[in-house]
Amino acid sequence: MSTAILTGQPVPGASIEDDLRALGFEVRSASDAADAESLLAAVPGDQRVAVVDARFVGHLHALRLGLTDPRFPLAAIPGAVTAQPAGRQALTRAMARETSASGDTPGAPGSACATHTALAGLADRVTAALDAEGTDVHRPALGSLVAAVPADPQARNEARQAVAAVDEEAVRLKSAVKAGDGFFTTFFISPYSRHLARWCARRGLTPNQVTTASLLTALIAAGCAATGTRAGFVAAAVLLIASFVLDCTDGQLARYSLQYSTLGAWLDATFDRAKEYAYYAGLALGAARGGDDVWALALGAMILQTGRHMVDFAFHEATDDAAPATAGSKPAAPTDRLDGVGWTLWVRRMIILPIGERWAMIAVLTAATTPRITFYALLAGCAFASLYTTAGRVLRSLARRAHRGTDRAARALADLADSGPLAHALARVLPVRRLPGLAVPALALLGGAAVVAVSALTGQGTAWPALAAAGYVLTSALAVARPLTGPLDWLVPPLFRAAEYVTVLVLAAKADVNGALPAAFGLVAAVAYHHYDTVYRIRGDAGAPPAWLVRATGGQEGRTLLVAVLAALLTAPQFKVALTALAVIIALLVLAESIRFWVSAHQGGAPAVHDEGEPA
Repeated sequence: MSTAILTGQPVPGASIEDDLRALGFEVRSASDAADAESLLAAVPGDQRVAVVDARFVGHLHALRLGLTDPRFPLAAIPGAVTAQPAGRQALTRAMARETSASGDTPGAPGSACATHTALAGLADRVTAALDAEGTDVHRPALGSLVAAVPADPQARNEARQAVAAVDEEAVRLKSAVKAGDGFFTTFFISPYSRHLARWCARRGLTPNQVTTASLLTALIAAGCAATGTRAGFVAAAVLLIASFVLDCTDGQLARYSLQYSTLGAWLDATFDRAKEYAYYAGLALGAARGGDDVWALALGAMILQTGRHMVDFAFHEATDDAAPATAGSKPAAPTDRLDGVGWTLWVRRMIILPIGERWAMIAVLTAATTPRITFYALLAGCAFASLYTTAGRVLRSLARRAHRGTDRAARALADLADSGPLAHALARVLPVRRLPGLAVPALALLGGAAVVAVSALTGQGTAWPALAAAGYVLTSALAVARPLTGPLDWLVPPLFRAAEYVTVLVLAAKADVNGALPAAFGLVAAVAYHHYDTVYRIRGDAGAPPAWLVRATGGQEGRTLLVAVLAALLTAPQFKVALTALAVIIALLVLAESIRFWVSAHQGGAPAVHDEGEPA
């Protein structure tokens, strides 16, 4: 239960009490400022509490946005301020200061006029006191919604007319759609998925339930694709689009009803990856039924897509709190000059192949062509998008080359690097001082390229890939021996991802035994899940996975070396079994720890989050 403390002189005919009760608040009225402070102290510390001016006039959804969003410890709109348990102390201090400033103390006599004066605008004064002490108070963007505290009958009448002039439900529906979506999502999905989100809200469905329904739909789509028949491919295409509609709906439902949660954000992000990569596996199985082996293409598509995401995540972490570029510097990216041209915005969003465009392309090609053609198109599109976005980000980083990353950014990049005990042990003993300029990403690139090239150019069962992997352990240690604060050091984690994943792909393909590539697909999927989980923990300010998990899974350089050694020591059939066993072990470890962490974070009252990142 949440509590709302109503302050000020009640207005005849006002709906504020009914509105607050409709939002789940228990309403209590304060007779004076001291009474408001006492009522605030009486509310249990684990409950949300709000202070609301009785003269408030506005839309119900404005109150909902201001008082019920679970993501922010403190929030305010004109005439109302609210605190969750995490912001309770700050609200109590601000209330005490305002009570003291008004001269209204418990038990002190006072005139009705003085009491009314002390209560008038108390919520806004408390908000101002919070601002004065530097406390972060969220103020939602209300747009055309009205939230006002009229000072006289004429102003109140005007405010009520302004409320009546706005279609509140239309505004609420529109705000449920995420800003910055791709062209396909914006024009082909959101016009009706938001109405589906409202339908779900009115029937008490939660975003997590819709997210789960989207996952199940995608898994059924993957199963249809695995049949290898034309009817199965058509059904898979239809179900994949249906899954994407539900994927859009869960976020819109969360925004429509403000049902944000830590667990929900993790499920939404994780299930997106699981759906897409399960569908890749379904296509590969379907192709195999028709006599076409496309597992290498499926694994390549997963590697490329995961690499794109890691570039996005690493660049975001490195530059999120970076200082702005200095005046007169070069343009951040070659496309920045096009920002003022409307139609180019949609072109630029489409060519990076976000999730809507990507899934639509996959669905159409699945229904109309073959899995091989589908993967060729996917690889070509994702490769171009990756080159386009990465080049722009490299140019941005070079434009602000004088800027060095913060300690927070360096810690995040070190966590994303996923360096294991071998790299850390070598980094401690190597006599390495700070490396110059671009040496760190160059080391990561050269070491990874060497192990991939040697693995591809030498025969199955030779020791050369293992020796190259040992060299890669050394270059990985050198790359992370010092904090990743250089202008292009954010490239290190995605370069590590590429080196590890592509090495597994190449060695499995060189084994040339039935089942090796599917086993490699499973191994890379398990490791990729671990890397995505690391990203979502960092984004949720939860830190990296525990050190024991990184040690148990070997770190990226340890796994690369292990796979190379296994390829050298085992026969091709034995290598396939080893890859399968390694995939199962890593999957069990990372899934068990991930589920434990996110469920406990949700039950432990961790701050609610909602990912509004790029629609990748």
